[in-house]
Amino acid sequence: MPGKHQHFQEPEVGCCGKYFLFGFNIVFWVLGALFLAIGLWAWGEKGVLSNISALTDLGGLDPVWLFVVVGGVMSVLGFAGCIGALRENTFLLKFFSVFLGLIFFLELATGILAFVFKDWIRDQLNLFINNNVKAYRDDIDLQNLIDFAQEYWSCCGARGPNDWNLNIYFNCTDLNPSRERCGVPFSCCVRDPAEDVLNTQCGYDVRLKLELEQQGSIHTKGCVGQFEKWLQDNLVVVAGVFVGIALLQVLPRPHMPPPVPPNPATLPTT
Repeated sequence: MPGKHQHFQEPEVGCCGKYFLFGFNIVFWVLGALFLAIGLWAWGEKGVLSNISALTDLGGLDPVWLFVVVGGVMSVLGFAGCIGALRENTFLLKFFSVFLGLIFFLELATGILAFVFKDWIRDQLNLFINNNVKAYRDDIDLQNLIDFAQEYWSCCGARGPNDWNLNIYFNCTDLNPSRERCGVPFSCCVRDPAEDVLNTQCGYDVRLKLELEQQGSIHTKGCVGQFEKWLQDNLVVVAGVFVGIALLQVLPRPHMPPPVPPNPATLPTT
């Protein structure tokens, strides 16, 4: 009817959806900040923060990088989702959605490429492990990570115990003065269940023995093959974890309100 103005109510993000998104992201934010704090604390303990060049001096992977990068990404995403949901800020919510979608598609593309180029991935994994074998004694966190992997997968080196020739402390050259010459780390050793105290010298001189004699003392299979076998044996669990992570990334994506139509009362009349 003429003279009667039609009013449009500005749509908002649903109340339940807003507080669910806020609660989800505040947990995400806190966890990210915790990861980041642990990473920075670890770098501080190792003196990296006072000598940034130490980050490039290490030949292998510094595991602290994982805490810093993952914690940083989680903190940024958590902040954007948390504040965006609470204040109904469309810019932050769009940033949150786009960033989350980008991570999801990167993970999907990585999974597809890893399946298609299996041989190339295997070669890169072998190269990556050998580079870290070289730097085994250079960083305590890297050393602990390698020891954990070799104990967990009952393996030694990337393809076998002889990969430890790449490390200056374990190689078998005559010029090597190290007591660990022609040996392997203790994490390669076959553990005796009756042994209460860990024997950290169990790998000394073990590669001077014949291969058949080594099998009773150390694991002779490489970590690349053992890791592939573990993936095949736990395919359902691994797939479930990836699907769960994907759902966590897709479910909290907020619904953006549609554009608000202009109020006819504010339009100029002719």
